[in-house]
Amino acid sequence: MFRAQQNWKRKLTEGGYNMRDIVIIGAGVTGSAVARELSRYQYDVLVVEANSDVCEGTSKANSGIVHAGFDTEPGSMMAKMNIRGNEMMEQLSKDLDFPFKRNGSLVLCFDEKDMDQLVYLLEKGQKNGVPGLRIITKEEVKEMEPNVTDDMVAALYAPTGGIVCPFGLNIAMAENACENGVEFQFDTEVQNIMPMEGGYRLETSRGDIETKMVVNAAGVYADKFHNMVSEDKIEIIPRKGEYCLMDKKVGDFVKSTIFQLPTKYGKGVLVTPTVHGNLLAGPTAVDIEDKENTQTTAEGLEELLTKVKVSAPNIPTRQVITSFTGLRAHWTGHEFIIKEVEGASGFIDVAGIESPGLTSSPAIGEYVAELVRGIYPKEKKVHFKATRKGIPNVAEASFEERQELIRQNPAYANVICRCEVVTEGEIMDAIHRPLGATTLDGIKRRTRAGMGRCQAGFCAPKQVEILARELGKDVSEITKSGEGSAFLTGYDKEDI
Repeated sequence: MFRAQQNWKRKLTEGGYNMRDIVIIGAGVTGSAVARELSRYQYDVLVVEANSDVCEGTSKANSGIVHAGFDTEPGSMMAKMNIRGNEMMEQLSKDLDFPFKRNGSLVLCFDEKDMDQLVYLLEKGQKNGVPGLRIITKEEVKEMEPNVTDDMVAALYAPTGGIVCPFGLNIAMAENACENGVEFQFDTEVQNIMPMEGGYRLETSRGDIETKMVVNAAGVYADKFHNMVSEDKIEIIPRKGEYCLMDKKVGDFVKSTIFQLPTKYGKGVLVTPTVHGNLLAGPTAVDIEDKENTQTTAEGLEELLTKVKVSAPNIPTRQVITSFTGLRAHWTGHEFIIKEVEGASGFIDVAGIESPGLTSSPAIGEYVAELVRGIYPKEKKVHFKATRKGIPNVAEASFEERQELIRQNPAYANVICRCEVVTEGEIMDAIHRPLGATTLDGIKRRTRAGMGRCQAGFCAPKQVEILARELGKDVSEITKSGEGSAFLTGYDKEDI
């Protein structure tokens, strides 16, 4: 085996192959983080994504929590990536211009008999190196968070816990990777992977792609691609979680992220502010078989609202403006799988990336880049661009900043989304920047247009018009989220 791997590595460096250096499967937060880190080096990198945009799978529907790292198993890959990812997040948010805030987190204990579990979490966190962890009294909790239940006895406080915009993080890393030379190919479903001399052939819905290395960051489908190249099979189970999002008028109901003592299904139902000023509750946790089932259910939402009231009995559920479902990629071994697959040289798994996957993603990108360089070394780029500027936010800009934006482009004075105060100029920027939006969901995740109280009830038609105009398409070609989600099917009186 060692000699075979040595021969394979020699073929990588010999050249003479008309193939990509690296193909990353999946443009979620993990795949995008890997792409950004690899873009520091002189690799030819292609990211293939089955959907029409980045951030279309697990990464689009999660809590947006930056976990402190107190509940991951000491010494595990989860723990290492969580702690490093948390450390990286603040500087990364400054470099790539996405919203992030250290609001701290609390784990509520509801019974004196369970205090040993709280102490156990404290000790795990201390072993993991989480700074500032401490157990605080009921009185201290109520002083910090008056809206949490009176029926608790203490809490674990983690000041390094935070919140982030999951779309902002994912899109920022993908755009920065693109600016540094990584190519993204959307609407490209990988259907089969065939080993070949010096690499792999990927059979896709848009033709074959040959590559020297593969990074498998395919979320709930990572087991499918692993099992194509390995005799040691794995199973990724979609773990379904339902959420409720509440209006900004109640966004200050809590300031910290409020957890309950965890169970075997995870960290339980939480309630947290978001970086954009909303209030979020969720998720539930149900293991399912269908890897495309993101439907919300009456039963799931009822369970969610019942459980969250254990932490916050007066949570303003009448202010719910939308509900949604996410799927976590749960490996039965409950650990991140980040390694070269045995017997499949140059094929690197990034699988089982469930919570704290969002927190860990920058660290996973860093770690995978080092794995790749150990297998197939390349020099650093001389002109790597480490920073990226996001879309101007008119709603949060000062009067002077707004005036300057409008001076540069009058479209910044035309408000399209009234709920979130998103202008035509911001939407145009979202369409024309690297990896620009081509769908309404793409605009929504980049600008928040349609994320307010009316949930795009008023602004969607105007967004369709802007997309069609800027992309040079007919309005009937504009979709919500890619193929099969068109808004319009024809024109009134077209047959008259």
